[in-house]
Amino acid sequence: MTLFINGQWIKTDRTETIINPATKEAVGDVYTGGKDEASEAINAANDAFKTWKAMTGNERGTILINIADELLNVKNDIATMITKEMGKPIKDARGEVASAAAYLKWNGEEAKRIYGDVIPALDSKKQLMVLRQPIGVIGAITPWNFPVSMILRKLGPALAAGCTAVLKPAPSTPQCAIEVFKCFERGGLPSGVANLVIGDAEAIGTEMTDNPIVKKLTFTGSTNVGKQLMRQASENVQKISMELGGHAPFIVFDDANLDDAVNSVVGTKFKNSGQTCISTNRIYVQNGIKDEFSKRLAEAVEALNVGDGLDENTDMGPLVNEAALHKVDDQVQKALSAGASTVTGASVMENKDGFFYTPTVLADVTDGMNIAKEETFGPVAPIFTFDSEEEVVERANNTQYGLMGYCFTNDLSRSMRMMHQLEYGMVGINDPAPIVPHAPFGGMKESGIGREGGTSGVHEFMEEKFVSIKTSANLI
Repeated sequence: MTLFINGQWIKTDRTETIINPATKEAVGDVYTGGKDEASEAINAANDAFKTWKAMTGNERGTILINIADELLNVKNDIATMITKEMGKPIKDARGEVASAAAYLKWNGEEAKRIYGDVIPALDSKKQLMVLRQPIGVIGAITPWNFPVSMILRKLGPALAAGCTAVLKPAPSTPQCAIEVFKCFERGGLPSGVANLVIGDAEAIGTEMTDNPIVKKLTFTGSTNVGKQLMRQASENVQKISMELGGHAPFIVFDDANLDDAVNSVVGTKFKNSGQTCISTNRIYVQNGIKDEFSKRLAEAVEALNVGDGLDENTDMGPLVNEAALHKVDDQVQKALSAGASTVTGASVMENKDGFFYTPTVLADVTDGMNIAKEETFGPVAPIFTFDSEEEVVERANNTQYGLMGYCFTNDLSRSMRMMHQLEYGMVGINDPAPIVPHAPFGGMKESGIGREGGTSGVHEFMEEKFVSIKTSANLI
């Protein structure tokens, strides 16, 4: 398994072994690179930019749609690689590949509709316009939790806009990226338009931020790493998009449909073993329904089938690695020591070979505990209680994060108030799965800068150029 630079598969003198988190067995070896390979890829992207940007949006879009079809043709193979590299259940992995193709197809269609603006002039001899043009070469750094869809959520709009790209995938899931680039090759993407550099995160990331050819960096990952990249990018006044950490509140009012709320918590908390940026982190349940809610949630969680994601019957797979497993258990044990109580779970699954943690529900959790402040990224559902709407809004917003918020209520007026008052880039009202390709995805506060998805996602990769043309005579 190799790097992909300027349309060629490249081997280096360094390799890394990828481990299956469900079995701790080797999945395969990949060649890795660093600064030199990143520089070579950036130069290739710069050369390709000259011709790629000159193509019509329709021509670029047709290629992107062809690539999406190639992804779907090998959906099962790519899904199997996702599961082997990072552990999610195979049925969810198939859904991820379908989602990735949907993002690529939408952006392929949107490439035809990158419009400018005509501005009314104050002078009858002037014509005022705004052009949107591709920003240039972009660097993209993607995470392991959605190792295929995150690539195409970034490269889809970038390529549609007319940019060229260098991608550094997560070290845990490089073979997923390789499979995507094979689809790029089969789908007819010209050489150098998209390049893949696997390897040293610091060396590759630094080259992306230091090299003046790279005009924009798009990153999904932790807030701490995002801040470091922002500091580096500032040296060249490089544009950035950052999708960073989250600490999503899930608010359940006493008029909510409890079955819907419980099922939605299971979906938003235990899908991907809780390893998503929009996973529920704090469940706020109104006091009058806390006992019934806790009981129903525990029953639903205990029914989850935990195991190797390659088993079609698996509902929840392992955590990605041993460090993630220890982090989750540490948060749980600290919460229990501080007064939380176990409703179900709360232990490492010692009877399994991989990095498995029992699906967990905690009660009596308070705002002062670490689990109320730090992103868990694991299958732990802590239940907080509240009395009033005003109280829960203040507590839900009391975090440096602002990515995703959920609220369940059957009161329409309250729904509207919560929509406006929750300080999050995305809000799901009675909806646990609001994310779609044609809507903007992104956060407020320390959860990020910029948006992915929708027209906003394409515009992130474009410069606006204002043009004023003055003529010798009145235009009208």
